[in-house]
Amino acid sequence: MAFTGRQLAMVINLDKCLGCHTCTVACKNLWTNKQGREYMYWNNVESKPGPGYPRNWESMGGGFDRYGNVQLGTLPTRDDYGRDPDYDYQNGLFEGGGIVDANPEPTWLSNWDEDVGDGTFPNNYYMYIPRLCNHCTNPACLAACPRNAIYKRDEDGIVLVDQERCRGYRYCVRACPYKKVLYNAFTKQSEKCIFCYPRIEKGKPNACAMQCPGRIRHVAFLDDTTSDVYKLVTQHQVAIPLHPEYGTGPNVYYVPPFSGPSQVDDQGRPLNVDRIPMDYLRSLFGAGVDGVIATLRAERDTVSNGGSSEVLEVLNSNNRFSL
Repeated sequence: MAFTGRQLAMVINLDKCLGCHTCTVACKNLWTNKQGREYMYWNNVESKPGPGYPRNWESMGGGFDRYGNVQLGTLPTRDDYGRDPDYDYQNGLFEGGGIVDANPEPTWLSNWDEDVGDGTFPNNYYMYIPRLCNHCTNPACLAACPRNAIYKRDEDGIVLVDQERCRGYRYCVRACPYKKVLYNAFTKQSEKCIFCYPRIEKGKPNACAMQCPGRIRHVAFLDDTTSDVYKLVTQHQVAIPLHPEYGTGPNVYYVPPFSGPSQVDDQGRPLNVDRIPMDYLRSLFGAGVDGVIATLRAERDTVSNGGSSEVLEVLNSNNRFSL
């Protein structure tokens, strides 16, 4: 049944993301510091191109087919998320044991490939993409759950797991194409980002959005015509979802990165070729990204020529939250 309630949404401006992980730390300290959640990052920041978290999540499947049927993808293994090593701090730091070694020696962690990217010098490139649950309009996790343990709130569209009903079957993990539902092996239940609804209910923004030093996140209801979110998503259409082809209707939107400096030749002379290939941006955001980049370029040109731009004013606004 189609969702008919109000929908809270987030817009993330990738051009301003510093890759500092303050959002991840804020989320981790608030929500995933209990037993069974050690490996969990409800919010994470990935370097793209790259395999992400869990590793190679974009090739694990899920979402809906063209007929609207939910697809059960691959279940990530524990190693796909990375196994956090233990450290004997007591022996190494306080009992004269010397160097504190990781045990076991890690071979993959949640941000193992940070700042690697793609391309060859001097035209290598990468970008940061913060990721959290998209609180989709048509959540595949909800459709896949045989226990009806996942529900979407009418008042704000936040998608939650009913811990009283969840039995840990993990169909939700397989069905989510973004792999943002995680399994707690201690409680034997699924868990996920709750969009900081206890904060939202008190009129406060999500911890990840509030703590961001780059001020890249905007949070508001999609139908609030006075909000930054409405202006970026609906009015100017410069904020678009990640992997729209998955068919879930994400409600986390991204302003894609403006390519930045041109590629250069061996002598350092500009080639007037986008550093981040448009084909790669299309693989992330779909064909609509071409129009977004064209709009952003036109808005920047307007300001450079002495004009004004509501788009750029909103993207640099201090009034990012309308709750």
